[in-house]
Amino acid sequence: MKRTLFLALAGIGVLVAAAVPVVAHHAFGAEFDANRPVLLKGKVTKVEWVNPHAWIHLAVAKADGTTEDWMVEGGTPNTLLRRGIDRNSLTVGTEIVVDGYQSKDRSNRANGRDVTFADGKKLFMGSSGTGAPRDGKDATEPPVPGR
Repeated sequence: MKRTLFLALAGIGVLVAAAVPVVAHHAFGAEFDANRPVLLKGKVTKVEWVNPHAWIHLAVAKADGTTEDWMVEGGTPNTLLRRGIDRNSLTVGTEIVVDGYQSKDRSNRANGRDVTFADGKKLFMGSSGTGAPRDGKDATEPPVPGR
């Protein structure tokens, strides 16, 4: 009887755990707008090296002298490391330019495509195959027809 009760409770536990929503890796088109490209120039204020996507926080200077805080999604930390972006290259205060696409909700969030450092070094910061627009900049993607 105790064994049957234990197995029943264990089975219920498994079912409950399976019903809990999991934070899932999303496609580009679920959150970002391919028709809203952004070019952000600012200083890094924070970097989150988390899966499934790293986040770079920027203080972007506006024309009136004030700043806006932006969150830029990149690829996984492993993807960024393989492309030459690491914790030492993105420290707080680093001046960068991010080429990307704004979120569909028009908040100050973007999906980063490329990051350019003050010395002119440019690196791809996205992850291929997410549905982001193919613009020929990612060497791991097939060529864009007509380019």
